[in-house]
Amino acid sequence: MSNITLKPYLTAVLLGLITATSAAANESAKARFQYSESREPCLDFAPHKKPLFGDLHTHSSLSFDSYLSSQRNGPTETYQYAKGYPITLPDADGKQTVTAQIDRPLDFAALTDHGEFLGQVDACKTPDSLFGRLWPMCVLSRSENLWLQLISASWWTSLGGQNDSEPSLSAICLFEDCSQRQWDVWQTVQRVAEEHYDRSEQCEFTTFVAYEYTDASAHNNLHRNIIFRNANVTERPVTTYETNQQVMSLWQQLEEECIKGDSGCDVLAIPHNSNLAGGLMFPDPKSQEEVRLRRAIEPLVELIQHKGASECRYDRLAQRGVETIDELCDFEQIPSDNLHMLGTVDGEMRSERGKTVAIDEFAPRNLVRNVLKDGLVLQQQWQSNPFELGFIGSTDTHNATAGGAQEYDYVGHLGRRDADYRNVQDHLVSNPGGHAVVWAHENSRDAIFDAMRNRETYATSGTRPIVRFFGGAFPEDACSRPDRDALGYSGGVPMGGTLLPKNLTTAPEFLVYAQKDPGIASHPGMDLQRIQIIKGWVDADGNTAEQVIDVAGNPNNQATVDRNSCAPIGVGYSELCTVWTDPNYDPSESAFYYARVVENPSCRWSTLQCMAAGVNPFDEQCAAQATAASTARGISETAYSACCKDPSEEAFYSPIIQERAWTSPIWVPTL
Repeated sequence: MSNITLKPYLTAVLLGLITATSAAANESAKARFQYSESREPCLDFAPHKKPLFGDLHTHSSLSFDSYLSSQRNGPTETYQYAKGYPITLPDADGKQTVTAQIDRPLDFAALTDHGEFLGQVDACKTPDSLFGRLWPMCVLSRSENLWLQLISASWWTSLGGQNDSEPSLSAICLFEDCSQRQWDVWQTVQRVAEEHYDRSEQCEFTTFVAYEYTDASAHNNLHRNIIFRNANVTERPVTTYETNQQVMSLWQQLEEECIKGDSGCDVLAIPHNSNLAGGLMFPDPKSQEEVRLRRAIEPLVELIQHKGASECRYDRLAQRGVETIDELCDFEQIPSDNLHMLGTVDGEMRSERGKTVAIDEFAPRNLVRNVLKDGLVLQQQWQSNPFELGFIGSTDTHNATAGGAQEYDYVGHLGRRDADYRNVQDHLVSNPGGHAVVWAHENSRDAIFDAMRNRETYATSGTRPIVRFFGGAFPEDACSRPDRDALGYSGGVPMGGTLLPKNLTTAPEFLVYAQKDPGIASHPGMDLQRIQIIKGWVDADGNTAEQVIDVAGNPNNQATVDRNSCAPIGVGYSELCTVWTDPNYDPSESAFYYARVVENPSCRWSTLQCMAAGVNPFDEQCAAQATAASTARGISETAYSACCKDPSEEAFYSPIIQERAWTSPIWVPTL
């Protein structure tokens, strides 16, 4: 038989073997998979898992800051939006005139309204008593006047203990039964999640019963999103009122009231915005029990959302970062380090604490990469790493727009406060947020929750590339193999896993590949520029270090954007793949590795909105255009002035960005 006929013959045989092996693996995986709830098995079951895109941080009008910003969509509308249906939002004047619709439906979502205020907000919205209708705080909350709404916002945050005072209930609870309302609204949250959860064999959309734990003493953000595995949940949300603002107490109560019971309850807490925590989100543990609880309850961290990215921080003006020299760490940075970053009104920052924090004063553990490095050091003390954190992104939308993270159609995240021109005027430092992506066998609660528990997750900045990352030992031709997914699992561990040195005969190898976001017909996705692997380690002397390595693609591909239209210029890659071996691996040093996938440059949401208003951030006449646009709208002359910021004079802002994805790390401990 000649080579000409042999090659297609062998190819057919190989594909047949792969198909047969895949079918066998499919049946084996299905047999092992267990549900914690009653539902139909999904028809679409992937033995080597598939990527599912979701949002685990969304707010509806059940949240005080959403409602008092004239946002009127509730839980039902939040899930409808996530599934592709249009909803109506307030404009800059508080009128319900804006139509919003996601570009592509999500696979899953969680509604995370503020647990502390579910009953109190409901009492203010629809009071039963005359005193309730006349209570000033509630009158302000229902007002359509922006400044009265802002006064109300300050009032609500003080009740939650975000000032220096302890959390306290509103006086509305003297006239209304806030406890009963808390119960009723919590039942509504569960009921609506059930109504939108697809338990059929089609498995088209998954919801999670959830809420946000809103601890922010002195406006240092310590918030967590509490995500339950199934419909078996705690009787009421465990909030700062029950924990006295002690995160350890939150973990203990979740364990006692949920995990340790016999109801089938399971739960995760996902911290977010450590960049705004004033260095307090990830303190050194005080006991072995604290290490255990953090590892059990908090396997993930939200790496990006509308209040910025928390991976790392690099100041372009200072030409240095916070324990990093990684220049890509200037991406979507918030100037301040606490929740006063929201203090801009009519283009003016109204709080001293909301202003820029100098790079040398920014707490290193506000940044997750530094937390991961310190975790390697703490592991030597506690014999267990308290900071083994996988990555997700989400939006933190307060517009009920779950998953609405696209730059080109960003409608803001906080009702009228950033609708239309107010988005650029007051919220230029914010961004549309990102996505939580899981590798799961199917689109069901149990499969997704297992992926989160195992940290087989990645974060995106709002686009939808497909990214896989494995550590272990792989053949050189793994990237060209049709069974590379199977190779990833058989040859090592996936993102979020631990690669034990005893299972290695050489330095660890990493199989990483990414496919570009295809986008939609009217807005195709951007090409990929490169894949990087970020390594962090601790040496024998207890010193931490990091390295960023370009492993695939081309960082010098000259891609950019057209300064007049924002159209992309230059090409990148539709797919990138490589097997990379760490040439500096030292088995005596504990390390972690994660992949960062970087897209070609594109225009930021603010640039697109400025251009739509006739203001070009790249034009020498930008300032004149900004004045003309404001005058034509009959609004403040400075409303569009932020469009004309000079990026060469800004530490973090740029009208051009590079969207990205971050995989959960793979840890390689010492021998």
